[in-house]
Amino acid sequence: MQDTKSESYFVFMNYDPQYERLRANRTKRGTNELDLYLSRKHDQLLARTLEPGSYKKTLSLVIVDGFAVEISDDQASVLRSAKEVRLVEKNQELA
Repeated sequence: MQDTKSESYFVFMNYDPQYERLRANRTKRGTNELDLYLSRKHDQLLARTLEPGSYKKTLSLVIVDGFAVEISDDQASVLRSAKEVRLVEKNQELA
């Protein structure tokens, strides 16, 4: 039986020289290019690895090349096996 309960996860990506190059460009244009590059890169990873409509990306994290996504535990396992992914961690709320 598949786990279908969605929870918030953070996904952090492996080293990407293109990300490093874009991040070094501190101009407004460079910042916009980096935002667009990461959003597209993260969206493509999700589209390639998960069923359409089964997840909800909530944000891309520019400073660490990562993103937040609402997915099931099973989907988190699938993302962990992607070669571009360094770490998938469930968001833990602190009391």
